[in-house]
Amino acid sequence: MNYCFPPDNAKLRDDVISTIIQTNRMEQLYQYAWLIPVLPLLGAMLVGIGLISVNKATNNLRQIVAVFIVSIIGTAMVLSFALFWSQIHGHETYGRAIEWASAGDFHLQVGYTIDHLASLMLVIVTTVAFLVMIYTDGYMAHDPGYVRFYAYLSIFSSSMLGLVISPNLVQIYIFWELVGMCSYLLIGFWYDRKAAADACQKAFVTNRVGDFGLLLGMLGLYWATGSFDFAVVGERLEELVTSGALSAGLATLFAVLVFLGPVAKSAQFPLHVWLPDAMEGPTPISALIHAATMVAAGVFLIARIYPILESVPTAMTIIAWTGAFTAFLGASIALTQNDIKKGLAYSTMSQLGYMVMAMGLGSYSAGLFHLMTHAYFKAMLFLCSGSVIHGMEAVVGHNAVLAQDMRLMGGLRKYMPITAGTFLIGNLAICGIPPFAGFWSKDEILGQAFTANPVLWGVGWATAGLTAFYMFRMYFMTFEGEFRGNDEGIRQQLLTSAGVAFGPGAMDAEEGATHGHDESPHESPLTMALPLVLLAVPSFALGWIGRPWANYFEEFIHAPGEIVSEMGIEPFDFQEFAIMAGLSVAIATVGIIVAYLMYRAKKIDPAAIAKKYPALYRLSLNKWYFDEIYYNVFIVGCRRLARQIMEVDYRVVDGAVNLTGLATLLSGEGLKYLETGRAQFYALIVFAAVLGFVLVFSIV
Repeated sequence: MNYCFPPDNAKLRDDVISTIIQTNRMEQLYQYAWLIPVLPLLGAMLVGIGLISVNKATNNLRQIVAVFIVSIIGTAMVLSFALFWSQIHGHETYGRAIEWASAGDFHLQVGYTIDHLASLMLVIVTTVAFLVMIYTDGYMAHDPGYVRFYAYLSIFSSSMLGLVISPNLVQIYIFWELVGMCSYLLIGFWYDRKAAADACQKAFVTNRVGDFGLLLGMLGLYWATGSFDFAVVGERLEELVTSGALSAGLATLFAVLVFLGPVAKSAQFPLHVWLPDAMEGPTPISALIHAATMVAAGVFLIARIYPILESVPTAMTIIAWTGAFTAFLGASIALTQNDIKKGLAYSTMSQLGYMVMAMGLGSYSAGLFHLMTHAYFKAMLFLCSGSVIHGMEAVVGHNAVLAQDMRLMGGLRKYMPITAGTFLIGNLAICGIPPFAGFWSKDEILGQAFTANPVLWGVGWATAGLTAFYMFRMYFMTFEGEFRGNDEGIRQQLLTSAGVAFGPGAMDAEEGATHGHDESPHESPLTMALPLVLLAVPSFALGWIGRPWANYFEEFIHAPGEIVSEMGIEPFDFQEFAIMAGLSVAIATVGIIVAYLMYRAKKIDPAAIAKKYPALYRLSLNKWYFDEIYYNVFIVGCRRLARQIMEVDYRVVDGAVNLTGLATLLSGEGLKYLETGRAQFYALIVFAAVLGFVLVFSIV
């Protein structure tokens, strides 16, 4: 293309040339966006080949492997930020695809799409993964599986990044299953521990239930619309339902089946039971799963299929109520948990419920805004818990029961000031205290819920109070008061009640039960402390981009089909914001005060309340008995059914086959005596048979 400029306008010419060069560079960046998921995959592949072919040599290169993997994810992070910056500045959606399979009219393409949602998720996943991998160097320093763990982290990150940029349902399903496979490997990383082996199997099986529903829903939508593309499926489904060519009930069924995938991945009721057990994996993977990868995949998929869901109002209602109930369920269980990681796990489940509820209510931007803020402060909280466990192991040894139980902690703030300070920032963020990030995102969800459905707002509002209580219960039990780690009575009580379980590096049962090596815990090394400090920054400041009177996040991330120019027409109502925010902060403050009176000031005795309401206490402590119900219904029930089927097989099927064989045997044994070889005898038999037939027919 040729450009003509006036001879006296050199500045205009230079500006145009500079713009053309920048545009070409940016286009090249988009053309190589596929490197973002491929780079971590390549790193995992090279390390994996090394472990398989030269295991000992590869394991000896611990620091080199760590630097290599961290550098690769860092490169992917830089590319993600560049794409994100380009999307902020108005670059249109970019997509590339190639034909993967075709048969007649059927054509299936694979490729990648970079739009506002994908660029945002790329930044979230790569930044959290980058910091988690740095943290891993300190946390797994003495673990013999150090190199293998880095390989797993890399392929896990690659799977999530591939899912984020997938342009259609089929490609998303492929990476969806890869994410599930990686979670199986990482949750069961310490596979020689029975608890870890059981936990990874539980996660895998539970997610297969949801994934089967997702597969059925995908196939149903393709049968109805003839496409796997999100926008095309959404448009055609709406046309079919409007014209009556497809019943609303069938469309709802397809949408709900697809939603089963996010129900399992994002640990929503009733497929939430795998998430707390996932704590058996190393803490870095707990942070990655609960912040930016596996559980975020479910909410991301809801956002991707939003054009499909919004044309099915009944499905949206089901999604909203599922999220609301899950939020309350997770918070109610977290109230009584004493394991610091399991408490955070139920907190994740509850916060994901908020996001799913927002999506079901049509609050697309609010749900994704909370996904973003939650990714950073929840990653920080989990890494803080890992720092606490790392410090406690210096005192109690590598016993998971002792190192993770908050009843044996207390007073850690003076020993671990960085961990305590960052944990407090995360607490204030998740409790929705202004001006921390969680306040802006959670308040936006509650405000839109109040407009759409006051009952759902009431559930979310009550859950916010429970969240503040159990999170500050965790903080006070862990970081305030006197250190209880050297109390022999508490140790023996915990070991007796829960049994001995061992964490990373435990040599034997005797070592696990020892008192450890130090009298007091210690702060974590720099590789663990630095990610905590870096994550504290977005946990505090990130929410400002979504403040309601200048909501830059909503301008950037909005529902498909929503016209940006129509957003923000209504003037900001400060009075309404003050009332809604005041109610949210008030209930959170009440929760914090009650936690302070119980666990810091000791003005209220929690044990007395548990004795006064034993049924409610046991309901929370036993996780609403879901594990017991599922065990008796599905495991015991399936075994009984299998036993009955075995009886039918043995008595009926095998009996019929055996009877046939017996009849053949007896008839053969009897007939052999009739074969004498004498023609007169055969003639006599024929004569008798003919005579018998004559008599029978004559009588009839």
